[in-house]
Amino acid sequence: MQRAGYAEHQDFNTRQTSYTKRLAGDFYPRFHVYSEKDHDQRQFLNLHLDQKKPSYAGAHAHNAEYEGDLVEEEANRLQGLIKNQMDNQGQGSEIRNQQSDQKGFWEKLFGQ
Repeated sequence: MQRAGYAEHQDFNTRQTSYTKRLAGDFYPRFHVYSEKDHDQRQFLNLHLDQKKPSYAGAHAHNAEYEGDLVEEEANRLQGLIKNQMDNQGQGSEIRNQQSDQKGFWEKLFGQ
């Protein structure tokens, strides 16, 4: 998430970790992402756009958008970054595996 421009956010009330990305210099508006699991234990990201902080102390409700052009664009951007990262990790492991299969000069010479 850090590579995507997000900072880790700890909610001290719920002790839940999430990630935020500011759209400007102020704290709001910001994208807010939670990592969650569905009923089959598959991990997914829950993304929304926080427009402002809760109206009063102790409130958890805020003005958030779960749909719209900005949210869709950010979801597509994150999806592309994650796919690219996963592709790179797969490719990197293939390279490491190939390199570990190749023996150096001394290993070939002495069979170690």
